Amino acid sequence: MKKRDWLIVSFASSSALGLLIIAGCNPANQVSDAGADTTQSTLEQAKPGNAKDSDVQSTATASLESDTEHGHKAGAHGGIMVSLGRDSYHVEAVVESDGTIRLYTLGKDETRVIDVESQSMKGFVKAEGDADSKSIAFEPSPQEGDAENKTSLFVGKLPSELIGRKLDVTIPNIRIDGERFRLGFQSGQDSHGDSPEMPDKLAEGAEKELYLTPGGWYTSSDIIANGSVTASQKFKGIKSEHDMKPKVGDRLCPISGTKANPKFAWIIDGKSYEFCCPPCVDEFLTSAKSSKEPMPDPDSFIKK
Repeated sequence: MKKRDWLIVSFASSSALGLLIIAGCNPANQVSDAGADTTQSTLEQAKPGNAKDSDVQSTATASLESDTEHGHKAGAHGGIMVSLGRDSYHVEAVVESDGTIRLYTLGKDETRVIDVESQSMKGFVKAEGDADSKSIAFEPSPQEGDAENKTSLFVGKLPSELIGRKLDVTIPNIRIDGERFRLGFQSGQDSHGDSPEMPDKLAEGAEKELYLTPGGWYTSSDIIANGSVTASQKFKGIKSEHDMKPKVGDRLCPISGTKANPKFAWIIDGKSYEFCCPPCVDEFLTSAKSSKEPMPDPDSFIKK
């Protein structure tokens, strides 16, 4: 099969999971109409001589300086990290296909779950093309291991008319360790800028089924060669950085066409393929297990 054929097959199935990628960690995407008044009021309070307490100062800092670019770093639940307080904390935001929004609270180390003050939060959601925002409630939903009166998960539900639409979500006030922060993100965004659409991260059960069972061109020997683990396990802690302008001679990711990273290599049919990120490994392996055509040679994915 030609390289172009593989790309078409891969992109066609990349949106099947129904989870929406959330573009966080970018100040330009953080302010909605509903949250703008709150942010402006906070900034006025935070001017020299007007600050009333550390809470106000912390909120202003979060509004102006909280978010830095994380590249393509998916969270454990398939969401994208939103930074708070110059990476002092993180929130993984996931918008599900049924309209449920889940907010997971994490520490400076994005792999560390933290429980925060149990609190009801009011959010504002504005759909693209709408003039007005709608308010939704986010309620604490403690997970196993959370301390009493604390939670590491908040859950909200979109109005039915907003499900599946491109949204700007703002939560003006979330308390963490006595400080207040503003949280904002957009759903339905392509976190890769001008790059091709990237596949969503697989759910845990589906990922294990994909990686730990042979099928098609993916053999038991391949599974052993890859360490008998899933891609997310093997590549945990490795940050994906996408080079949209590969040079002649660079190895390309078979899915995205961006420059491949040798750290994200996977053995399929006894051959080593390199990718830009773990979700692209998911997508390519899915095609390999279902395709009746011979696997393309890894050297066919080189920039000419």
